[in-house]
Amino acid sequence: MKVAVRADAGPAMGSGHIMRCLCLADALRVRGARVTFLCRSLPPHLANAITAGGHSLCTLPLLTTDDAPQNNWPEDRQTKDAHATCEALEGLVPDWLVVDHYGLGREWENVLRPAVRRLMVIDDLARPHNCDLLLDINLQAQPQTRYEGRVPTTTRLLLGPRFALLRPEFRAAHKKAPPRAGTVRRLLVFMGGMDAGNATGTVLQAIALTAQRGLALDVVIGTSHPAREAITAFCAAWPRARCHVQTDQMANLLARCDLAIGAGGGATWERCCLGVPTLALALADNQRTQLGALAAAGLAYVPDDPPPEAVRLSSHLLALLDNSSLRKAMSEAGMALVDGRGAERVSSTMIAGLLRLRPAVPGDSARILEWRNAPRVREMSLDNTEISAPLHERWFEQVLAASDRVLLIGEDDEGPAGVVRFDLSEGRATISIYLAQERFGQGLGPGLLRAAEDWLAVSHPEILWVHAQVQAVNAASLHLFEQGGYRLDSYHFSRKIQA
Repeated sequence: MKVAVRADAGPAMGSGHIMRCLCLADALRVRGARVTFLCRSLPPHLANAITAGGHSLCTLPLLTTDDAPQNNWPEDRQTKDAHATCEALEGLVPDWLVVDHYGLGREWENVLRPAVRRLMVIDDLARPHNCDLLLDINLQAQPQTRYEGRVPTTTRLLLGPRFALLRPEFRAAHKKAPPRAGTVRRLLVFMGGMDAGNATGTVLQAIALTAQRGLALDVVIGTSHPAREAITAFCAAWPRARCHVQTDQMANLLARCDLAIGAGGGATWERCCLGVPTLALALADNQRTQLGALAAAGLAYVPDDPPPEAVRLSSHLLALLDNSSLRKAMSEAGMALVDGRGAERVSSTMIAGLLRLRPAVPGDSARILEWRNAPRVREMSLDNTEISAPLHERWFEQVLAASDRVLLIGEDDEGPAGVVRFDLSEGRATISIYLAQERFGQGLGPGLLRAAEDWLAVSHPEILWVHAQVQAVNAASLHLFEQGGYRLDSYHFSRKIQA
């Protein structure tokens, strides 16, 4: 699968768009995708992060001599960018083009959509779009109404924090992290990758005013932070403080802290995932709405006023330090909302969007037998014996004739991808799924499972539950169903008692 990503970063825009797209790109690469980023000027550390992740980077030419990234680009600027993007995509023809950019909207998408197979938009602002798939991870009281009349009726919507794009280390740390309770001993400060207004400096002044010099501090800033020297000096003077510049250890830093002070944006979901109670400050207009919703849901402590000056901020911090019950409630609520598997969910949906499912026909019998008897499939099947051709033919004819069984073939532009069978009974379905042997190792399993579930929901709306039986030694299938949202609800034990 070929994927292109259009996103930018800079002092005015921040780094969040690139960072969350990198999380998605990494998840897609694990599934065999080749990802190309299309960006205008990027800070060197972000360009390096893209290429270090095994992705390609294509730098688009500047539109003007003062090409500072900004929101709500005028239509002519969007059109110029769209044509430059089309030129960069010549010969690539991506299966998916992902755009994450506040400056680019429906005008840009109208030009690009005919040039690519699928178009995905990542947005936070409920703007009008022309796309196949839309991701908005914001917390909303009525998310399904947020884009009514703003996207085509055929657009698939992925809405809410369960789709937050986080790196794999956050998912792993989520499983181990306990809810925060008790005394605050370590505080983390991170006000975004750019922090052009030096909110970090104001936060450090507020911490100093609390006179809580026994607190251990981890302060995270970007390479190009405008007050880097002053922040480094503050940390050197504080009894137990460390300044982390452009760190890749955010999951570890969050996992060991008891409280955080941070901005809105993508880091919000990292903190929720690891259950870190947070004093959150809105540093941009779009963050005010986001953080207001979090505060209303009990997920963060958010001052009512705009980013307060140091004296007022120190009062807010002291109030939170003195309220362990509130911190524990925020911690538990955040961990219940975000599990760190959003990138898996989104990448699986993208793969599923390229797969087509059709009912099996008599002409499929021979190759289904070939796939079923492949050593890797047999090894992990509940019945791992090799199936003879006559036995398979009888079974195949019975399945096609049965009203309570469905046999599906998954296909994409490269050909057959795998087989799915549903056995239907009283509002429930038991699934059997395996890939065509020539498609092993391409990361198609999650997408095939998702596509099969979507097909079943439409074709058999009476089915409410899907069950799967998996051998204990079949680690791949166990992982497939676990990441697909299935829960373990029973054990089946066996023991041989005679030779």
